[in-house]
Amino acid sequence: MKFKKRFSFSGFLILSILGVCLAAPIIAPYDPNAIGVADAFSGPTATNWMGADDLGRDLFSRILYGGRITILIAMSATVIALLIGTTWGLVAGVRRGWVDEFLMRTADATMAIPQILFALVCVSAVGASVISLPIVVGFLLSPTTARMARSAVVTELASDYVTAAIASGTKRSKLILSEVMPNIAPQLLVQLSINAAAAVMLEATLSFIGLGIQPPNASWGTLMLQGYAKIWNTYWFVFFPALAVTITILAFNAYGERIRVTMDSRRSSV
Repeated sequence: MKFKKRFSFSGFLILSILGVCLAAPIIAPYDPNAIGVADAFSGPTATNWMGADDLGRDLFSRILYGGRITILIAMSATVIALLIGTTWGLVAGVRRGWVDEFLMRTADATMAIPQILFALVCVSAVGASVISLPIVVGFLLSPTTARMARSAVVTELASDYVTAAIASGTKRSKLILSEVMPNIAPQLLVQLSINAAAAVMLEATLSFIGLGIQPPNASWGTLMLQGYAKIWNTYWFVFFPALAVTITILAFNAYGERIRVTMDSRRSSV
């Protein structure tokens, strides 16, 4: 019981992060680009909760607005990865044979390349923007989703209820849509949470090395890059954006773990 309660907090934390970032125009005390609202490199104060950057801009306001960009990219990439990966894995699991072999070997070849290296090549080729980054990150996360979806589909198709339904004359396509897909939805939800954490990490990494969101816009990764360059002036500048990234990644991973544990406990009770 304590285990479940501990991890149920992750869902509340994710909703809180999403809500705070979306409500940035209401919550932020200053314009994120307003210069000189505080002393440059000042630490946390009663009026500037997270201090100020090198231009005296309120860091709390910039993190709220930066979170909107990071979360937008991460969520968009997660949806893209889910759509591509689920279709990819579904086709492989249903068709089997040479189609399955070709699609899964393609997934293996893609996964063999380090994600960050593949991301660097893709972003360098198409450029970095709020539109291109989700597409690149979503594509990079789709092979792992495809392998998970294919495994879940194959397991379901081997179940007794599928064999009985096919024997009774139920169309295979109808069976997949009405029975198989709903039954693998929990596994897809786990993968979605894992992908969201990975998408936040990839976006922050790309922005941190200068290939992500470009100034004057700022994501959490961009703020980390700017703060790291000024770390000798103040560590608050890099600490708070890094803390936001870390908490968000941990929350998504913990929520995915909670769903997996719930699924395992239900299976063991059947």
